[in-house]
Amino acid sequence: MKITLIYGGKSAEHDVSILSAFSILKAIYYNYYEVQIVYITKEGDWLKGPLFNEAPETDAELHLTLKNAQPILPSDIKESNSVVFPVLHGPNGEDGTVQGLFEVLNMPYVGAGVLASSCAMDKIVAKQLFQQAGIPQLPYVAVIKRQYANDPETVLAECEGSLIYPVFVKPANMGSSVGISKADSREELATAIEFAFKYDRRVLVEQGIEARELEVAILGNEEVRTTAAGEIVKDVAFYDYESKYIDNKVTLQVPASVSEELHQKMRNYAKDAYIALDGSGLSRCDFFVTANQEIFLNEVNTLPGFTPFSMYPLLWEHMGINYSDLLEELIQLAKLRFDKKQNIELGN
Repeated sequence: MKITLIYGGKSAEHDVSILSAFSILKAIYYNYYEVQIVYITKEGDWLKGPLFNEAPETDAELHLTLKNAQPILPSDIKESNSVVFPVLHGPNGEDGTVQGLFEVLNMPYVGAGVLASSCAMDKIVAKQLFQQAGIPQLPYVAVIKRQYANDPETVLAECEGSLIYPVFVKPANMGSSVGISKADSREELATAIEFAFKYDRRVLVEQGIEARELEVAILGNEEVRTTAAGEIVKDVAFYDYESKYIDNKVTLQVPASVSEELHQKMRNYAKDAYIALDGSGLSRCDFFVTANQEIFLNEVNTLPGFTPFSMYPLLWEHMGINYSDLLEELIQLAKLRFDKKQNIELGN
């Protein structure tokens, strides 16, 4: 069987995707699969690279250009007996758009479907769904660019009337802490909102709190499995993009040092959130935990990072599933969901 590994993309998380793709390429079971790499440039061009029958020594072969790769149309990835493994983060990667392409091509693919991907990616829509499911979240204000452009003072006053400083300002559709800022005053809030608008026309202003950041990994389709929580232990005040992927000024503690009761609460909330989104394949649920043991769901990431220092594979390793076996489970879940969908469409 062939695995079509798609990575890169137009998102600001392009470089993170390359790191994840290389990690997967090194760990996949080549006695079962051959891997066709497909790279999406930052401009959105699709390039078909080499076919791998063994793990590469370095990531040099993943940096494709028009000189060393074949330009293709997105529809050219269609092949029988192939599973798509998208390692795309952010817009056009985990927001349901490329998942829609895979559905149109009628190909099995790893990860969440169109609806779950788009809803989870949009922080505002996701919060509304989680509220309906009764999952605790921090207070927030949704800011729309056209409304802010017409009357910024009213929007800023609404934020200050609903929240207290500090607040965090986030693009509605972005991940890996791209475009996120902390604000401690109205001036900083206005600057942060303008900065977030560089990445999206819809922005979330969320209440800031003193809290630990814990994450729970999820695996499954109808049968949902969760891990104990891991914790992001920060050496910096704000865990931004540079802290995560460039400076790496964080330590991941697996499992987190919290009570078994707290672990179980987070696992239950993670499962509820996954079901509310109609998740499948995999996700990572991120939580805030305060000093008095209050839990707030931050977000659900349907395509979490697979870099060597990513939390998702580390959490499953703690649960007894190594990196290569985890990839195999994800591929099998993709095939299983595809087969069941085919049977439903045939009325079986």
